[in-house]
Amino acid sequence: MSGSGAAAPVWLVTGGAGYIGSHVARALSAAGLGVVVLDDLSSGHREFVADGTPFVEGSVVDPGAVHDALDEYGCTGVIHLAGFKYAGVSVERPLHTYRQNVTGAQVLLEAMTDLHVDRLVFSSSAAVYGTPDVDLVTEDTPTTPESPYGESKLITEWLVRDVARVTGLRHTSLRYFNVVGSGSPELYDTSPHNLFPLVMKALTEERTPVVRGTDYPTTDGSCVRDYVHVADVADAHVTAARALDAGRPLEPVYNLGAGTGTSVLEIMSAVARVTGIPFEPELADRRPGDPARIVASGELAARDLGWAGRRSLDDAVATAWAAWRAAVPGP
Repeated sequence: MSGSGAAAPVWLVTGGAGYIGSHVARALSAAGLGVVVLDDLSSGHREFVADGTPFVEGSVVDPGAVHDALDEYGCTGVIHLAGFKYAGVSVERPLHTYRQNVTGAQVLLEAMTDLHVDRLVFSSSAAVYGTPDVDLVTEDTPTTPESPYGESKLITEWLVRDVARVTGLRHTSLRYFNVVGSGSPELYDTSPHNLFPLVMKALTEERTPVVRGTDYPTTDGSCVRDYVHVADVADAHVTAARALDAGRPLEPVYNLGAGTGTSVLEIMSAVARVTGIPFEPELADRRPGDPARIVASGELAARDLGWAGRRSLDDAVATAWAAWRAAVPGP
């Protein structure tokens, strides 16, 4: 069966066994929408998929797996999160990054077109902006990605736009900033590169967390980023999916950011305060390519999606720590 007609909404979540994808899939289910998860488990976890949610183990670069998942479950829309997400590593693995992120999107869009699945929410990234020269990034800020990862996200936005011109695909792309926290005790960030799991891994192993770079032109010398709670990010996908289901027009892209910046040193203070583990971070040299500051304006998402970063940084730290300790008990 195809995704055409007046069937009840069923959303395929690619990458739905990953950190963000599993939160999105659960939020969709909680909102009463049908959900199917497609994930090749290269970085996702089967146990992150909620009981009762149909799961298809397969890759977005496999046309058969994508076509069959869409067709078998009568999917009417797709939330596309699957991809290779490590910006730094993408510099060393450009071919792999483009295959997973750009070829995967091409395969997905071809299957959607064949089956008349006409709704798409794409997981994009603040990496499309590179190092912006403005204090507050809007959707009109020039896109100057500085890694194959950021480039692959921007190219996919273009690909979605171009396919929509021909097919009438209803779509939007959500550009995430720094996603943190946990919305369920069993879901946690397992990335070997993100700040929160790096800090929590260090504390669990009784090591001192490291701050890379304290000579940036910021208030305390460390990088400033816009941190958003993963549960708030998941909520945005539900609202976007419902808007597309209702035929309500959306902008092609939205920033998902809190609109306020928090420095890495401030994150360290919050972690020490919330966890009750006092520490003074080790200070190290900058990482190449890290911009001093990148903070989003969320005005467009607030206007059209009624979205805002509602959960606090302390809540993000507390929920991330609780989920981390449940999965990775320390001494």
